[in-house]
Amino acid sequence: MTALQEYQRLECTGLWRESPDAQRREVIVSFGDATLVIADAKNARALAHWSLPAVQRLNPGERPAIFAPGPEEGEDLEIEDEALIKAIGKVHTIIEARRPHPGRLRTLLLATVLICLFALGFFWMPTALIRHTAGALPPAKVRDIGLASLTDLSRLTGPPCTTPEGRAALDRMGERLLGGGGRLFILPNALSGAVALPGGIVALGRDVIETGPTPDLAAGHVVAAALARDRTDPTLAALRFAGFRASVDLLTTGNLPDGALFGYGEALLTRARPDLPLPELQARFAAAGVSAAAYSQAMNLPQDTEAPPAPAGPVMEDSDWVAIQGICAG
Repeated sequence: MTALQEYQRLECTGLWRESPDAQRREVIVSFGDATLVIADAKNARALAHWSLPAVQRLNPGERPAIFAPGPEEGEDLEIEDEALIKAIGKVHTIIEARRPHPGRLRTLLLATVLICLFALGFFWMPTALIRHTAGALPPAKVRDIGLASLTDLSRLTGPPCTTPEGRAALDRMGERLLGGGGRLFILPNALSGAVALPGGIVALGRDVIETGPTPDLAAGHVVAAALARDRTDPTLAALRFAGFRASVDLLTTGNLPDGALFGYGEALLTRARPDLPLPELQARFAAAGVSAAAYSQAMNLPQDTEAPPAPAGPVMEDSDWVAIQGICAG
């Protein structure tokens, strides 16, 4: 240990006592390289050398300052000089800073672990819980979420169009294109094309049933919506909109809080149309027995020369198509 350069010529007078029973005597205290040198004030004879790292202050914060060469030496030194008192304190501060602190490393590691756990809980846990909730719901509850989404969407589009004949024809169309449990709804305004909702529900805009003389375009939008549904789970999308707290309530009580999906209709109407891979889309059309020509033309999709040939039969009976085309006029 080498003393600080700015204090190497520092000295002052002090009162030194060799033992607890001895008389105090006036001394000269010098700040050395690694020691505190105590010398007789009369003849400058060295009386003691105290190791600077071992020096202890016996009365912190008081004046005059009293120091000892160690915890059990029996000597003490009384100093009033402020500069020398600060010098000894600075040396001890530097020594303390350089000393290994294993407890600090443990504290740092613990703090790092806690921060990581907090970040994991804050960023990962909500997403994981929402995803778990979406996958754990029974079909009936998923259908309820789909109907709630349709209700909020209807605030902007108007209620779904319905007539007895049109509703029956839509059910047959949904069964054919979406399979068991699939259900179609025609919305009179705002919605263009189709959007898949939870529970096998697909909402169609009025434009797709009034654009052409055949049901191919409407059927194409249903097929595309079904593919988009399979690629991006609409139940998960709805719960993400509802939020973490609403998903916790749904998981624990079985019901979404009132208003959890309010505003979801705007999100559905403004959401970008999903980009569907053309080969996969063509395969879906072929599997559903629907011609892709009308949909591809309406959506400006490139023509796939290797696509399966168009089906020979119609998508539905003419009477069903007429009933669907008139569903919003009833």
